[in-house]
Amino acid sequence: MATVDDLKFQANPDATTISIDEPAEISKPQHGRLQEPGREEDDELLGTDDSDKTELLAGQKKSAPFWTFEYYQTFFDVDTYQVLDRIKGSVFPVPGKNFVRLYIRSNPDLYGPFWICATLVFTIAVSGNLSNFFIHLGKPTYHYVPEFRKVSIAATTIYAYAWLVPLALWGFLMWRNSKVMNIVSYSFLEIVCVYGYSLFIYIPTAILWIIPQKVVRWVLMVFSLCLSGSVLVMTFWPAVRDDNRRIALATVATIVLLHALLAVGCLAYFFDAPELDFPAPIIPAHNGTTVVTKSQ
Repeated sequence: MATVDDLKFQANPDATTISIDEPAEISKPQHGRLQEPGREEDDELLGTDDSDKTELLAGQKKSAPFWTFEYYQTFFDVDTYQVLDRIKGSVFPVPGKNFVRLYIRSNPDLYGPFWICATLVFTIAVSGNLSNFFIHLGKPTYHYVPEFRKVSIAATTIYAYAWLVPLALWGFLMWRNSKVMNIVSYSFLEIVCVYGYSLFIYIPTAILWIIPQKVVRWVLMVFSLCLSGSVLVMTFWPAVRDDNRRIALATVATIVLLHALLAVGCLAYFFDAPELDFPAPIIPAHNGTTVVTKSQ
């Protein structure tokens, strides 16, 4: 008969011990490419680390078909504080900071660019008419006639610049991205957003262009051009810096040149138009003859 000691549990020395503790983490080799000093900051400005995540989120956000109202509603889903913050960032650019990275990439919109362009159109047209009125004020041969055609000309110029130039730049960056793998391309909506907000500085400038002094007008134009142009340069230079040196410099120079042509063209056409020679009034004399007066 078995005793009590025989019924006790005895450990088997040949048994294998299995541990249920969590295994120690095994360091994985880093296969990423080595980065040169000073490049990490540029990559952070461009948002290359989370660009894939941003694209996935953007795809989920704009999953509605393009023919529905919900698809286009996402482009205007922005509050007043975001618009004001982006306007402030375009008027007071911070050196070394990327406008897309800081303000646009989280939620690009068309609300701000659309209304900025619309406000700029009417500001240029109205200010141009008032400037022409003040220049010829006091001349007896001048009769003020509102030039409504300036509204259509300003609208065509501003909206064509705000849409066609970003479209061409987006296509160019996509083409260079297929040639040079290191180039990071912005989306078309982000480029339109940058160009739209960069035009805000011209709204108060156009109001000040009413001052009938050419020197003051050109100084204001150069000042506004430097502010808005710096936003474009600091935004698109990091995107093309890895390309061929000549191509990168030519791209940035073209961006600045087109921006300058817009400012100079608006100032020269709407505000510095050449004075017209108005016909001298014909005053009938009492003896039946007519007298033509000459305007000085």
